[in-house]
Amino acid sequence: MTVRLRPHHLLCMLTFVGKGYTPDFVENYHAIAARLNAGESIVIVEGPDDLCQPLTPALDAHCFGESVNGRDQRAAQAVSALLHIPVQPGAEIIPDAALLARLRKAFSHGDVRNACEGCEWSGLCDGVALGDYAGAVIG
Repeated sequence: MTVRLRPHHLLCMLTFVGKGYTPDFVENYHAIAARLNAGESIVIVEGPDDLCQPLTPALDAHCFGESVNGRDQRAAQAVSALLHIPVQPGAEIIPDAALLARLRKAFSHGDVRNACEGCEWSGLCDGVALGDYAGAVIG
């Protein structure tokens, strides 16, 4: 099986420490994190993904919103440039330790953070990155 993720969630997964929009969202995120930690691959999708599932249809306006879609575009560009692979719908990514370390290093240095512009979780993610990802669930 594969985990379906939209591009900006490639960055969100780096700093997930058990906080989120709703208790159902957090519970689902933990289940997705367990799958990734067990070695499942990621397939890139457009629009709501496996993480968004508990939020829809209640947050369809969020999941399909212009700001979120812009975050996806910026994340896809930044991660594509970093990994030298096209991050587009259908692309498969293996989230192994080396990939997570590379993404986290780029995240900490700000190389991929333009995708996070306007995100309500940026402050939390900043703190997790500054704490060297202590408590991060994935990886």
